[in-house]
Amino acid sequence: MSERILDLDLAALRERTSAKWTAYPPDVIPAWVAEMDVRLAPEVRSALGAALDLGDTGYPTAPTYTSAFVDFAHRHWDWAVAPELTRLAPDVMMGILLLLLKVTDEGDSVVINDPVYPPFDHFPRLAGRQVVRAELTVDDRLDLQTLESAFAAATRTGRRAAYLLCSPHNPTGTVHDVDELSALARLAHRYGVTVISDEIHAPIVYAPSTFVPYLTVPMTEGAFAVHSAAKTFSLAGLKAGMLVGGSDGAAVLQQLAHGPNASLSGVIAQSTAWVHGDAWLARLLAELDENRRLVVEQLARDLPEITVRMPAATYLMWLDCRALELAEDPAAFFLDRARVALNSGPTFGPRGSGHVRLNIATSPAILGEIVDRLTASVRERSRHR
Repeated sequence: MSERILDLDLAALRERTSAKWTAYPPDVIPAWVAEMDVRLAPEVRSALGAALDLGDTGYPTAPTYTSAFVDFAHRHWDWAVAPELTRLAPDVMMGILLLLLKVTDEGDSVVINDPVYPPFDHFPRLAGRQVVRAELTVDDRLDLQTLESAFAAATRTGRRAAYLLCSPHNPTGTVHDVDELSALARLAHRYGVTVISDEIHAPIVYAPSTFVPYLTVPMTEGAFAVHSAAKTFSLAGLKAGMLVGGSDGAAVLQQLAHGPNASLSGVIAQSTAWVHGDAWLARLLAELDENRRLVVEQLARDLPEITVRMPAATYLMWLDCRALELAEDPAAFFLDRARVALNSGPTFGPRGSGHVRLNIATSPAILGEIVDRLTASVRERSRHR
């Protein structure tokens, strides 16, 4: 594999019909939804082509996907996943919703962080649950004291409660370490809170940080993790996900045995990625590492009013624009003046005010143009104030 995989130009990308490339007019560069401007792994393309040639477009079965994920987890994280404690799911958020329906009741509380991936707020409410937010620290890490207060409030009346952990964290790119996760597990056990860990970004972690699967720390027997190759291998349109339970999770997973399923195309594509995608993933991580450094360096040089931490994981960057005084939602300004579509910070929670989320999974040329446009829009505004 000699060519770069994040090197597609705007003309080619605008031929795509996905949400990222059709939500805005053609003069806007989209850098919002977590979808990569990437060349797919050749093994995945071949597997999908072979399936279509066979007319293999029916209903999926779990063993292929389970085996592929179990082997990937062992290779990358030394995590011995028990196949009997897994269950195929339509995708990560549907898997989380299914788990919430089993481990909580209508009216129960679901604790989420602030800021955090917006569906963490939407999906519990869809199921009739109450959402309790717990702020991260100023360094974008888990605040155990705040979490304890949230757990206490959620369980005060004796009702069941759950906590949605985003690991690695979206939008900040924080990688929770083993000490944080262990302390969280003890806290959840003390209050009887079921932790559901969304680990969809787990393979996209930059050295020297390392991903720690939540279910590998002590006292997580009653917890769950949810995985998918969708983000890592740019397969969001090919639906599949994996629910993994702690050692006490078999009964819950069994109740979901006949629920909504993944798509067969998703199972084929993602299984192939788990098994054959290591070389492609290594290339992706190297190119994303270059991109995150490009953004940090270019912003520091050209637009230092925007503050950003180097993300330890994901291909998303959380930009603090408060010094620019662009009101609560800078994304609206940048869409209008820079013609760049970013995710609105306030959709991630109250702590998102004055922030935007930037997707860096594109070519360096496009990424550089994005930062140039942001810079030019701010400088133009300054000239006319």
